[in-house]
Amino acid sequence: MILYSFPSISDVNAKILILGTMPGVQSLQAGEYYGNNRNHFWKILFTLFEEPFSTDYTTKKELLLQHKIALWDVLQACKREGSLDSAIEEEVPNDFTGFLAAHPAIEHIFFNGQKAAAYFKKYVKTAKAYQLHTLPSTSPANAGKNFEAKLEEWKVVRVGS
Repeated sequence: MILYSFPSISDVNAKILILGTMPGVQSLQAGEYYGNNRNHFWKILFTLFEEPFSTDYTTKKELLLQHKIALWDVLQACKREGSLDSAIEEEVPNDFTGFLAAHPAIEHIFFNGQKAAAYFKKYVKTAKAYQLHTLPSTSPANAGKNFEAKLEEWKVVRVGS
């Protein structure tokens, strides 16, 4: 089955770009980035910025923009059964040339997991030297690290906000 990612959550003020690989099944069904309530992404960001956690998607998006964070996926489309990045086939990258040109203040790019970083490095060539950071996946499939361990490594996201 061919799957398509979401448009970015971003504005021209973004200094940070966080990239996932491709939304999972529950996220696609919910129509929201990190829509699986077992994924630690939103809990980590609310905790990092000392904001009360909210399940409201509008509030989640406002948190990102308030802290000058853009959110997107490396892939625009792919074939995949289930939610695992390891099952991705026939991937098509998003248009990073256009996106990065439209967001000139971005300095740091953070990858939510190894696969996002690998696909970015495979498909994206940039003239500007961005600070690239690969972080542990917030996915529940990354059971090797608990919330606290992930949170500790994700603290670097605060550098550019």
